[in-house]
Amino acid sequence: MRGALQWLLLGLCVLAMLAATWAGGRVAERWALADLRRTARATLTIQAGALHTEMQRQSALPLALAADPEIAAVLRPDAGAGLADRVSARLAEVAGATGAAVIYVIRPDGLTVAASNAASGRSFVGNNYAFRPYFRAAVAEGSGSQFALGTVSGRPGLYLARRVGEGVGVVVVKVEFDGVEAAWREVRERVLVTDARGIVLVASDPAWRFRTLAALDAAARDRSREALEFGDAPLDPLPLHPAGDDLVRLGRGAAPAQLMLMLDAPVRDTDWRIRTLTPIAAAVERERTQGRVIALLATGLVCLGLGTLIGRRARTQARLAEEGARRIELEARVSERTRELSAANDRLREEILERARSEAERERLGRELAQAGRLAALGQFAASMAHEINQPLAAIRSYADNTGILVRRGRVDDAAENVAAIGRLVERIGGLTRQLKGFARRASGRREPVAVDEILRGSLEVVTHRAREEGTELDVRAEAGLTAIGEGARLEQVLVNLLQNALDAVAKRPGRRVELQVTGADGQVALAVRDNGPGIPESVRAQIFDAFFTTKPDGLGLGLAIARGIVEECGGTLGVEAAEGGGTVFRIVLVRAGTQTRELRGETP
Repeated sequence: MRGALQWLLLGLCVLAMLAATWAGGRVAERWALADLRRTARATLTIQAGALHTEMQRQSALPLALAADPEIAAVLRPDAGAGLADRVSARLAEVAGATGAAVIYVIRPDGLTVAASNAASGRSFVGNNYAFRPYFRAAVAEGSGSQFALGTVSGRPGLYLARRVGEGVGVVVVKVEFDGVEAAWREVRERVLVTDARGIVLVASDPAWRFRTLAALDAAARDRSREALEFGDAPLDPLPLHPAGDDLVRLGRGAAPAQLMLMLDAPVRDTDWRIRTLTPIAAAVERERTQGRVIALLATGLVCLGLGTLIGRRARTQARLAEEGARRIELEARVSERTRELSAANDRLREEILERARSEAERERLGRELAQAGRLAALGQFAASMAHEINQPLAAIRSYADNTGILVRRGRVDDAAENVAAIGRLVERIGGLTRQLKGFARRASGRREPVAVDEILRGSLEVVTHRAREEGTELDVRAEAGLTAIGEGARLEQVLVNLLQNALDAVAKRPGRRVELQVTGADGQVALAVRDNGPGIPESVRAQIFDAFFTTKPDGLGLGLAIARGIVEECGGTLGVEAAEGGGTVFRIVLVRAGTQTRELRGETP
């Protein structure tokens, strides 16, 4: 029974694969035809546009020549003897410049009096073209056109005619399409253009020219021959046989007919239609083969998957039966082990509770340790701030002593300046105490335009006294009138910190020098503090702004970290780099709010 079922499934799979192969070929064939139609339609649009462009390029030429007074003069009965030669020479130049095949001028009686090919062996001069429909249409209606075979040149072309003046004569421009046909042949495209009667006028295959899409009646053939349109061309039908919708079979003599996709489109401003013939046999057969192979493989894989699934299901059932017997045995063992595991679980719960208590205790100790660390840091920062306050206090003492001397000497104005400086230093001390109180809380984040000169003045009042006592040269070069975006008091704190660090760096070196340079450019204000100290090693420079990192034995490691935070809150940057010739440069870059072009040179507050 099981073997019969397997053979039945195998037969069904074979039938399914055959059906899928047939269906895949049909679907692929339809897709291939749709793709070929899209490509052929795009090619047809391009070719129709190119043909129309070629015709439009020449259509304005007869109108322009008809307005030429010299051409009108050569058509008059009293035209001078040499005028016709001059006009012919001019027409030859125009034809060469525009690409026209030939240009000629005809009198009202049909006689040609001047032509661009007058100097050639096949000159139109002296020929009568009154029988041409384009001539008669131009005389009667003002303009005319006709595609015909030349009676003299034996070459086909489109004749564009225009009446000169009030019936003085007609000017004709002949356009040939050899270049268009050559371009079609070069890209190996089968293209043909037919008139309203279905006669082929222009074709990529010269053998198709002056043949028809369908058989013409005898009357139409006679009219064409009387008008000498196509010479003695037989006007036989092309070997095209409909094969459905837009498909035709093209006969090739003894060879089998070729299945082609034929699409057509109108040529603008004419009654012509352009058609493309696209071979489809190879492309369709290729896609059909691919579709069949893909469908066959896909169906085979599905059948294989189904067979595998059925086999796996059978094996699974057998395995489940075997596992059922084992499960009964295992349940007995599990019952025995459950009692042991219950006891182990009780012990594990006790351990988990004990570990949770230990973890809570560890977290509590960690919080207390962090709080102690913060208090210690706050104490060190307070000590550092007290050191900074000592500097303005010393400066206040110096200004006060000088004020007493200046008052005794009667220099009241100088004394008043010292009193004002004392007031600013007192404000600076107040700012430092406010900074101490704000150490543990976030800054206001207020950004506003601040005068850089005020920041410099306040900062230098704090450090100038120390620099003078230590014998350190403090060189300040700054552009005046610069305004930056930030918080003035906090930026002053940053600058004081950098200047104090620079003084510390050069404290024990000969030729001690600290430079402060302020510049403004490109919408920024840059403050650079440079010292000629020993410099900062490159390995340490990357950590210099980390909190609690310091190179000083008694340092706290918070100054530069706080300074960078203040500058970034003001929208700027603070960086460090090695100075040329030794030393270190700390550079503050702020957003510029305004500037003056006047430059201070050598001015130190």
